[in-house]
Amino acid sequence: MIEGLKPYGEYRESGVAWLGKIPDHWKIHRLKYILSEKDSRSLDGKEQLLRVSQYTGVTQRLRKEGAEEQDTRAKSLIGYKQVQPAELVINIMLAWNGSMGISRFNGIASPAYGIYRFNSNSNPWYFHYLLRSPSCLTRIKVASTGIIESRLRLYSDDLFRIESPLPPPEEQAAIVRFLDHANLRIDRFIRTKKKVIALLNEQKQAIIHRAVTRGIDPDVKMKDSRIPWLGEIPEHWETILLGRCLRGIEQGWSPVAAEGEVAIDQWVVLTLASVKRGVYNPAAIKPVSKNADIPKGIVVKNGDFLLTRSNTRDRVGDVCVADNVRPKTIFSDLIYRLNIRNEMLVSKFLAYQLLSPLSRGQIERDARGSSGTMPKISHRHIRSWRIVLPPFEEQENINGAIKEQTSIIIETINRTETEIAIIREYRTRLIADVVTGKIDVREAARSLPATAEEIPLEPDSDDLDDEAELEPTEAAA
Repeated sequence: MIEGLKPYGEYRESGVAWLGKIPDHWKIHRLKYILSEKDSRSLDGKEQLLRVSQYTGVTQRLRKEGAEEQDTRAKSLIGYKQVQPAELVINIMLAWNGSMGISRFNGIASPAYGIYRFNSNSNPWYFHYLLRSPSCLTRIKVASTGIIESRLRLYSDDLFRIESPLPPPEEQAAIVRFLDHANLRIDRFIRTKKKVIALLNEQKQAIIHRAVTRGIDPDVKMKDSRIPWLGEIPEHWETILLGRCLRGIEQGWSPVAAEGEVAIDQWVVLTLASVKRGVYNPAAIKPVSKNADIPKGIVVKNGDFLLTRSNTRDRVGDVCVADNVRPKTIFSDLIYRLNIRNEMLVSKFLAYQLLSPLSRGQIERDARGSSGTMPKISHRHIRSWRIVLPPFEEQENINGAIKEQTSIIIETINRTETEIAIIREYRTRLIADVVTGKIDVREAARSLPATAEEIPLEPDSDDLDDEAELEPTEAAA
């Protein structure tokens, strides 16, 4: 579908820095001539609640299984803004990162959002792709009002001043048709790769679970652990409360993140993404203000055992052993550091245990959260978790066996994740080139069906969505 794509025959200077040259027959208009703001409000708050994300665009905030109320912390949805299909919804606080999109649904959205209709010559889905493209987001960020990134707001007057390309209506439709089909193919590729990763992770977890509950000697004598969910364990192993193996539990500090690139000698704070399924990611950091007064005792060191205090239900209590730590790195208040009695317990062996079903059941049982989406665990919970405790030397042997048996699996997972990252980068570049006229897709689109098969929208990211949702009182303020 994408082979043989070429530029347009003739171009001209657009006079717009972020666009550069555009096809000669395209027009340039400010968005005020393309969009009109809408502000109709819900009288009873009973419509379907919508959300907007940089990953998925506009989606429904579906009720949790068995819940009667919609998924929101707001006391009332009266006064929320009404949204109809084909309308643009923008989170004005996070427009700069792409938190906007065209709605497929009837519903209501936060009063802090902007809702816009398109004129008759504008295809909403063309603008869904255009407005979320990297070059346009750069322009949106410049147009937004605020001193620092975390305080930027895109108000309607600023939005309306942004310049936009405007291909002929039939060409907008062709672009949408082409990109819908390209997206469908790419999404299928990513889903297939993610299924492969899921199966490999299941295989890895099975190896880890067996090793940390039965050891590596197939002929070892077993005994009843007297713990129903644990079953039998090697005869010479103990079960023990994790608290007995700890000297203490420390919680980090979360300063307001600084703006811009990280300087070599600048302090940084770990984000939740630094602790991911047993792997430490030293690049998952945010810069700290150079004027910040850094508390003592929270600098991350190689060998530190880190555990997430708050996260999504399947990631809360995630652990890793830090390595290749960047100097001047601190851990945030969403992360605990466990000080392990090294004479009793090997850190890596504990990490394997806490990542296995043996412990995940305990962790998810204890996780608490008022919203249900970001549960937390306490010091008391951690100390109460029951673990198995082989002799110290045997723990090290088990670690070595797990590393050997899972090395090929981990290598395959890493390679597959790289393939996903590459195809995502390709998609971003393709969309940007098509919506700004760098590539002519009219001929390719003619051979495609009028509409692409719809597939469920899911986050195209494993990281947390940074969406900010204001309640009506906050929005009014």
